[in-house]
Amino acid sequence: MQHPTTLDDWLAHAERLHPKSIDMGLDRVRAVAERMGLKFDCPVITVAGTNGKGSTCAMLEAILMASGYRTGVYTSPHLVHFEERCRIRGDIVKAADLTANFARVESARVLNGEEVSLTYFEFTTLAILQGLADAQLDVVILEVGLGGRLDAVNILDADCAVITSIDLDHMEFLGKDRESIGFEKAGIMRAGRPVVVSDPVPPQSIIDHAAALGADLWRLGQDFNFSGDKLQWNWAGRGRRYAGLAYPALRGANQLVNAAGVLAALTALRGVLPVTAQSVRNGLSMVELPGRFQIIPGQPTLVLDVAHNPHAVAALTENLDAMGFYPCTHAVFGAMADKDVAPMLKRIGPLIDQWYFTDLPTPRAATGEALRAVWQAGNTRLDAGALAYKTPEAALQAAVKAANPTDRIVVFGSFHTVGGILKDGIPRFSAPHFSA
Repeated sequence: MQHPTTLDDWLAHAERLHPKSIDMGLDRVRAVAERMGLKFDCPVITVAGTNGKGSTCAMLEAILMASGYRTGVYTSPHLVHFEERCRIRGDIVKAADLTANFARVESARVLNGEEVSLTYFEFTTLAILQGLADAQLDVVILEVGLGGRLDAVNILDADCAVITSIDLDHMEFLGKDRESIGFEKAGIMRAGRPVVVSDPVPPQSIIDHAAALGADLWRLGQDFNFSGDKLQWNWAGRGRRYAGLAYPALRGANQLVNAAGVLAALTALRGVLPVTAQSVRNGLSMVELPGRFQIIPGQPTLVLDVAHNPHAVAALTENLDAMGFYPCTHAVFGAMADKDVAPMLKRIGPLIDQWYFTDLPTPRAATGEALRAVWQAGNTRLDAGALAYKTPEAALQAAVKAANPTDRIVVFGSFHTVGGILKDGIPRFSAPHFSA
């Protein structure tokens, strides 16, 4: 059969290979990986959790790059372009490199008449992992897609695992409570190897699994700690201290918890990947990650955040509250249909004066009208209003038209919501009553 030639064609091909978009299990993806001979000759760090995974990966990458290491990173999903899912030595991978590896996955998937059915995520993960394995890297950082135990990334035995905050999300796949979800995340641990848990109150299932497995557990509050004031922060862990650190370039109070886990992971790996205090300072000062409490300067103030579950929206609410006073806050919001939207809207609702709910370009999404109905059912503010739009761009344009220069616009929810705003570059406002 003729192979696709462009990245878009390959991605369309990957979407057609399996009857389900998510099919938990490692047997199929492991079988194809073995056919490909996929293996890594450098340390591997895997990062699982409900929230904070992308930020953790970005901080690990920034510090290790500042130390001179050749890094590779795999994260998902992407905001605008699929290529964003893979960075090699700090640069987003090129489409041509991806298509070559998609062809290698396809050749291994269909071998000697035996065809293995892979989901879109499994197929694309194998292609990116192959590219990272070929890139002659010093360290690879892999964000787990969903859960941990049965996620495609978990076919690799990580030298260090990091588990960030645990909360309720993807419950139809991972379980109905934090203990069940924690057990799935704990599946990325390996016996005798470090696992850093940066959740301040982790589910008992994670602690129990580490003990049963014989993993080297690093717990926030026991094996490492952090403290700080308004100007700087300090970190202390097993045999290592960092004092007088500047706050990470990623905004938000929750980023300090993520940074503390990052320093624990690097301390656990100092025998194979030593880093200097100066590299830590430089890396944390330069780290960038779009869509994580990203503030776009200008008038009105624009905030972008991919908060799409109650825990992440609670953190976003606290961060918005800490920004100070704005006469009016406008919110553009879009989400998947399977998300528990009501508690999100209830949590952030007191801060939002005008809502702009939006459809998203995927069948999995709730419509803007459906989201508006959920908001209306729980709304207790007589002075707040809500409208629905067909696209994130149309919703933002309406917010811009309605806002005054001193107001604030918050775009949050699904990656598709924030990505819809970013796809043409950083927004620039041009409403007539705005000053430059």
